[in-house]
Amino acid sequence: MIAAGLMLAYIFGLLAHRLRIQPLVGYLVAGVAVGPFTPGFIADASMATELAEIGVILLMFGVGLHFSLKDLMSVAHIAVPGAILQIVVATLMGAGLARLLGWNWDAGFVFGLALSVASTVVMIRAFQDRRMIDTERGRLAVGWLVVEDLIMVLALVLLPTAAMIAQNDAVPLSRMVFQLLVTLVKVSIFVAVMLVVGRRVIPWLMHYTAHTGSRELFRLAVYAIAIGVAFGAARTFDVSFALGAFFAGMVMGESNLSQQATEEALPLRDAFAVLFFVSVGMLFNPHVFVEAPLALAATVAIIVAGKAVLSWAILRAFRQSNSTALAVAAGRAQIGEFSFILIGLGIEIEIIPPLARDLILGGAIISIVLNPLLFALLARRHHPETAVPGSSEEPAQTLQPTTLTGHNVLVGYGRVGSLVGATLARDGGGMVVIETSDDSLERARRDGAEIFTGNAADPEILKAANLAQARRLFVTIPEAFEAGQVVQQARTANPTLDIVARAHSDAAVEHLQNLGATRVISGEREIADRMLDFSREASS
Repeated sequence: MIAAGLMLAYIFGLLAHRLRIQPLVGYLVAGVAVGPFTPGFIADASMATELAEIGVILLMFGVGLHFSLKDLMSVAHIAVPGAILQIVVATLMGAGLARLLGWNWDAGFVFGLALSVASTVVMIRAFQDRRMIDTERGRLAVGWLVVEDLIMVLALVLLPTAAMIAQNDAVPLSRMVFQLLVTLVKVSIFVAVMLVVGRRVIPWLMHYTAHTGSRELFRLAVYAIAIGVAFGAARTFDVSFALGAFFAGMVMGESNLSQQATEEALPLRDAFAVLFFVSVGMLFNPHVFVEAPLALAATVAIIVAGKAVLSWAILRAFRQSNSTALAVAAGRAQIGEFSFILIGLGIEIEIIPPLARDLILGGAIISIVLNPLLFALLARRHHPETAVPGSSEEPAQTLQPTTLTGHNVLVGYGRVGSLVGATLARDGGGMVVIETSDDSLERARRDGAEIFTGNAADPEILKAANLAQARRLFVTIPEAFEAGQVVQQARTANPTLDIVARAHSDAAVEHLQNLGATRVISGEREIADRMLDFSREASS
């Protein structure tokens, strides 16, 4: 399963990239290729689902590492009522479609509920790809997902009892109320345990492991805590794997080793996230295109258009800026993990017809494929926007090109970029900074820089930074692939531009130099050189 999934995902992902579409489309096609509805090898669907669950765990763990309790509480006043309202209205839209298809209200409720919930993997990946996960809109999106996760946990617990009540009036309503209270108590106990005990034990474990000096043990500790807490939370407190992993990451994020933990979790996280998309593709039956094309089209319309418009309207009603509302709306215009679980449970307890599963899976495939396109259309920030008076965010940047010439351009204003920027500010001269983090942008403003918010690899942003007439480009972000895209585009825009980049390995140094960097600074090599200089000075 792993061999077939990863190899085909790589082949189709590479082909998708060649065709200038999102690689995840290739991952979905790989799943269809090894699924039971196409000829040839048929992979183990149950194993694929288990492997995909690990991807969800590691993804939410990584998000939690950069998400504090303060961040969660800061968006609760929007995320809680917003998520509830969105779920209620989207459920009613799905139930209305179900009634048009001739289903009863019970089936319609489950079908609509499955349409209302977004995929954690797809939404987080979309925000991470655009480097928006650490921004205000990223925190709002994650907070919305957490609230939605809690609601779905309650729904899964209550659905069997609700079905019994619907089918047999003799079942007392008090049974549902009792189960609801029990679930709320379990979730509350889990959160309390994580905030009281976990905040002390998990950071202590990480520091203790780090002091052993074994990177292997440290890496193992990261995976053990992420997957172990998620599994324990699911088995003991009946919360989802994703929610358990998120709180584990949030607690570990309070340790000063969180950055190293993030680096250790990344490779395995990305591999299993790919297997998630493969597992979704495996469930898809292409026959639904022929058997129920109109019903499928209506399902996709609710997922993509209905949910996007609804999310946008809710956030605007809460006086959020248009750019934030559009970004979150685009991210929510798809369905995923919980949708499959809900529909599977609905079929198991015989509430909904089998066609509902095909519509959900078909809608998931199509919406996941369309999501990057919708995100590009709705979340692009070069269109003029006007902020709502009193909104929590500034007007979105219109990407008016800078008028500076002979200036310095900094990509990234984190620990390295801010040190470079502060020195450049003292020396005088114009400076343009490209960043996504709100805190880093604020530092850049204080240092007198013109700022552009977004992914520096976006050609529109690089064009607005006027690289053609810039004096020097500093690429301070640590990601070698993204840095390489920036360097390559900058060299094309200005063949004589002085480009200084940052790298963490000899391979990354060579990669950036081949793409056109004038000089690449390797942290390890610079430290070694300084140590040798000090040794020579001491000897003389």
